[in-house]
Amino acid sequence: MRRPDQQTPGTATALSAEAVLAPYLRAQAADFLRSLRLHREQSAPTDSGSRGAEEAARALRRSARRISGTLHTFKGLLDPGWADQLRTELAWLSGTLAREHDCSTRLLRLLEALHRLSGAHLPAARTGTGKAAGSGTGPGPGSATTTDRAALDVGAARAGALLERQLTLARTRAHSAALQALGSSRFHAVADSVALLASEVPLTGAAGAPAAETLLGPSEHARGRLLGAVAALPPGEAADVYNEAHDAHWHQIRLLLRLHRYAHEVVAGAPDPVLTGPERALDLHREASEAASAASAAALTPRIAPATAYALGVLHADQRHEVDAARCVFRETWPYAAAVPAP
Repeated sequence: MRRPDQQTPGTATALSAEAVLAPYLRAQAADFLRSLRLHREQSAPTDSGSRGAEEAARALRRSARRISGTLHTFKGLLDPGWADQLRTELAWLSGTLAREHDCSTRLLRLLEALHRLSGAHLPAARTGTGKAAGSGTGPGPGSATTTDRAALDVGAARAGALLERQLTLARTRAHSAALQALGSSRFHAVADSVALLASEVPLTGAAGAPAAETLLGPSEHARGRLLGAVAALPPGEAADVYNEAHDAHWHQIRLLLRLHRYAHEVVAGAPDPVLTGPERALDLHREASEAASAASAAALTPRIAPATAYALGVLHADQRHEVDAARCVFRETWPYAAAVPAP
């Protein structure tokens, strides 16, 4: 397990900051424009065209995130007004394009979980008193376990249908919003700015200095923010898996990890490979957290049957346990021993 001070910067730091930063931004801008062209070509109303458009949209978001993250970390070397405006617009675009994909993956995750729970040991759905529902003295005829299983069997299909209606509607609205955004004057202004970035990067005079003097500082700052956020996590046993207020800190760590990864790509020429596992765990954490929130919101639907509400409660509990599992994986795979409090 490595300590944070054991990383070795890439040989690119022997060059000027301009010679390192400008080619990276130009390459990401070129990827953005290439993905945009593919998205337009693949937007035909066919199954294959739809799949191609989804892949192009994901590539478009990846490039937008990298450009935005790089502008944020190294803003001291760029024209500040230009960088702040483009970063804001890229965040808007990436968020708008992500919603449709998020709705689709969330629905699939929840339906698969319902199917799995129908034939598995059930996590306890919390009641209003905070106690686990169905906590009987033991299995047997007429016991809480048998009753809970029957209630889940009845409610799972209805819960799945309700979630499918709600999330399909949300996905349709997100798709319409994405199409509207891609056809707006605001998006065309963003595309024009990225096209200019592909040929000319508005750097300040400080970018002429050696990269070791001007790039390593912001990169270390991005890593320091990440390490500080991870160090501030409470010990594992102190966290309540059902306390969704704790999720925000974990989501912030996910964003900081991305900023660190993009800065590492600029300075070292590639992502830090030891952070692949923690990053995947944070992605799973976010997916489970948002899936649990969707199940909880669906349970508030007026006039649903008690069996449906029970199934949604079990589903919510299951996804919160998935949140806890993702946090455990993150702690186990985090490579910097000094930055994680001992559980």
